[in-house]
Amino acid sequence: MVEFGGWEMPVAYPLGTVKEHLACRSGCVMFDVSHLGTVRLESDNAFELLQAQFSNDLRKIEPGRAQYTHLLDDNDGSVIDDIIVWWVDKDRFDVMPNASNTDSVLEAIGGIDITKERAVIAIQGPESKVISEKVIPGSSTLGRFRVEQLDWEGVTITMAGTGYTGEDGIECAIEAQHAYKLWNRLLEAGAVPAGLGARDTLRLEAGLVLHGHELGPTITPQQAGLNWVIGWDKEFFSGKKALEAENRLGIARKLIGLKTNSRKPPRSGSKIFQYDDVSASNPIGEITSGNFSPVLGVGIAMGFISTKFLGVDTLRVMEREVPLECTVVDLPFVAKNSVGK
Repeated sequence: MVEFGGWEMPVAYPLGTVKEHLACRSGCVMFDVSHLGTVRLESDNAFELLQAQFSNDLRKIEPGRAQYTHLLDDNDGSVIDDIIVWWVDKDRFDVMPNASNTDSVLEAIGGIDITKERAVIAIQGPESKVISEKVIPGSSTLGRFRVEQLDWEGVTITMAGTGYTGEDGIECAIEAQHAYKLWNRLLEAGAVPAGLGARDTLRLEAGLVLHGHELGPTITPQQAGLNWVIGWDKEFFSGKKALEAENRLGIARKLIGLKTNSRKPPRSGSKIFQYDDVSASNPIGEITSGNFSPVLGVGIAMGFISTKFLGVDTLRVMEREVPLECTVVDLPFVAKNSVGK
């Protein structure tokens, strides 16, 4: 157990991170992600308020859908937080920020912080719908990025077809007092408990960004390759002018994927160099996330490099003063449903 964003969180359960990871790729795991924030807006002008603050365009979806979006700094367009919005019904939005950024989102949009009132269990993996249906009848028909409310033994569960593993899955929000019962039912049905360690290696294999690493101060959505999160057709959103200025000047750096030919991964903070020039004074970028890939059996990483070097196939990362050869690869590293039972 470790401190994480003000919460006490499990790094791993007795099975261990690697086995939890592989169970998600081939079967079904469940994460307690109650540390994620929930800010609820219920008002006639909630739609307009979120449209003005967040980068994505809510006109692309409708009630009963979820959307990934960003809250941007109005001065430089960098990502204050990346967020999932659950549009539950006409005038109700449950906005899900990262654990440490709930206060910033509250300040930007108002609403009510209901984080402590509910728990969130993420059921993930190719068998997730099979397991969930055994426990929550009717949940298996929930589509990707769809939002529904189901009655479960007299308790309302709000569910979204979302996740952070690259696999199919459902995230279930339930009143905190009933979460223990739901967790145990899922455990009995065959879901494998998984902790922060597996959550991080899974999202990295799936090429999914993490705030504080691939997103954060000075990092814009365009640098992170997330142009699709920008609602350019909206007349206004916080940070839009800054992103337009970045387009005019040219994007200075871009996020890339790197793979080693050994089990050793590049680590966050390590400098990236041209293959034939590892002079400490000439780095071309920096690793933001790196780890061992349980599926590929080699080290993988994401990092930013100067756009002048995009298209280069092989680079080196200086890892503890030893140059580590890396191949530039497309993201994701591992595709959904690529691992059999």
